[in-house]
Amino acid sequence: MNPSSPSSSAFDPVALAHEVTRRAFLRGSGVGLGAMALGNLLARSLEAAGGDGGRPGVRPPHFAPRARRVIYLHMVGAPSQLDLFEHKPALAQYDGQPCPEELIRGKRFAFLRGHPTIGASRYAFARHGQSGAEISELLPHLAKVADELAIVKSLHTDEFNHAPAQLFLHTGFGRLGRPSFGSWLTYGLGSENADLPAYIVLLSGPLAGAGTSLWGPGFLPSVHQGVQFHSSGEPVLFLRNPEGHSAQDRRQVLDTVRRLNEVQLADVGDPEISTRISQYEMAFRMQTSVPELMDISRESPETLALYGAEPGKASFANNCLLARRLIERGVRMVQLYDADWDHHADLATRLPRKCRDVDQGTAALLTDLRRRGLLDDTLVIWGGEFGRTPMVQTDSGAGVATKPGRDHHKDAFTMWLAGGGVRRGITHGRTDDLGYSIVENPVHVHDLNATILHLLGLDHEKLTFRYQGRDFRLTDVHGRVVRELMA
Repeated sequence: MNPSSPSSSAFDPVALAHEVTRRAFLRGSGVGLGAMALGNLLARSLEAAGGDGGRPGVRPPHFAPRARRVIYLHMVGAPSQLDLFEHKPALAQYDGQPCPEELIRGKRFAFLRGHPTIGASRYAFARHGQSGAEISELLPHLAKVADELAIVKSLHTDEFNHAPAQLFLHTGFGRLGRPSFGSWLTYGLGSENADLPAYIVLLSGPLAGAGTSLWGPGFLPSVHQGVQFHSSGEPVLFLRNPEGHSAQDRRQVLDTVRRLNEVQLADVGDPEISTRISQYEMAFRMQTSVPELMDISRESPETLALYGAEPGKASFANNCLLARRLIERGVRMVQLYDADWDHHADLATRLPRKCRDVDQGTAALLTDLRRRGLLDDTLVIWGGEFGRTPMVQTDSGAGVATKPGRDHHKDAFTMWLAGGGVRRGITHGRTDDLGYSIVENPVHVHDLNATILHLLGLDHEKLTFRYQGRDFRLTDVHGRVVRELMA
C-alpha cells in the first residue's frame, strides 16, 4: 500500500479500491482508453434515461398532461364482461343452443372443444346514473359511481392465454423482456417523491401468470423497476435492520458501500451502479416513511368504513386505500393486482364472490379521490387481460368441472377508465348481439396504451428507448390515441 495512505491498522476500503482499480487499469492499458470511452457513453445513457444519480427526478412531459399519476386495477384472470358490463338479451334467447358455426370456424380457443352452446348471463342488469350505464347487479357499489366511468366495450388483444395476454397488455409484447407500463411511465415522467419508489405494486392473492415481469423494467435502467409493497406484515421485505443493529449501524454500512460504489462508478461508468447507490439510500429513507404510510389505522373510521378496509389484513379494499395514500405522497404509478378471475368453471359461485371482494373498494377509491380533489389528475384503470366467450365451457375432459364457466376471448372485452382527463359517464364501442365480435369503434390494446400515455402528456411515438440497435416503445409500431375517450 502507498506509504502516504493510512496504515494497515486503519482499514480504508475506498483507498484499497482505488489501488486495486489503478493497478488493473495499468495492467490493461491496452483497453484503458476504450473503457474510459465506454464509461462516457454509459453516463450519457444514464442521462438519457432521466436519471440523476440513479434516481428518476421529475421530467417534463411532451405536452400539457390531463393526468399526473395512475392507479391501475388489474383483475388477474380476466372477468366476464358478459356478466358485468355487457347486457346481451340475445344470450337468453339462445341459451343452451349450439352456437352459430361461423363463431367457431377457424378460431382458436384455450379450452373450448367440439361445438359449444350459448350461455346467458344469470345476473340482472340495470341502467345507472345520468349516463344510463348498464351494470350488473354483482357490482352495486360501482353502479353508484357510474357517471365517473368511461366504459370501453370494444377492446381486443393479440393473445388468448393468460401470461402472454398479461404481458401484451402491460408491456406491449406477448413475450418476456419488454419494460412494463409503469416502467415506461417513470422513464418518461420520473418521480415526485424522493423517499418512495415512483412505481409501486400491491397484490391481493397470488402472482399473475406472467409473474414479476408485469412490473419489470425490461431493458430500461433498473431504477424504473416496480417495487412490491405488502398491505400486512412487513411492508417491504428486508427493509428493517437486522436484530441488534441500529439505524446508526446501517448508516455506517451504507456510507462505506456508497464510497466503494462511487469508486467503481468513476472507473467503469455503468449507470446501474448509480441505480444501486440511489436504491440503497432510498431504502434507508423508506425505513422511516413506509411504516407510517402503510398504517391505515391512522385513517378515520368513516374512511375505513367507506372502503370496507380492515387494518392489519391483506385485502383488495386495503390496497385501494393504500393506493390513495401512495398517490397523495407523489407516487407516479400504483398497480393493484387482484387474483382468481379465471372462471372456466363454477362461474355462478366464483364470480359473485370475486365481485364482493373488489366492488366496494373500487367504488370507494373513486369516491374518495373525488372528495379529496385528486380524481381530476389521477387516472384510474380497471380490467383484465382479455374477455370471456358467450359460449359456456363445461368440458370435464379438459380438466374443468361440469358447472359452467366461460373460456378466454381475445376479440372483444371491456375495461373502464375514470378521472385524469377522461370523459365522464360514457360508453365507447359496441359488440354484436352475442357480445362476440366488435361492430363499432374497435380499440386495440396498443390504442388503449397510446391513449393512457397521451392523457399523461406523453406521445407514445416519441417515448422511445434505443436497445440492440433500434428504438423501442410501449406500443411497438402501432397504436392510435382514442380521442373520443377524452374530456
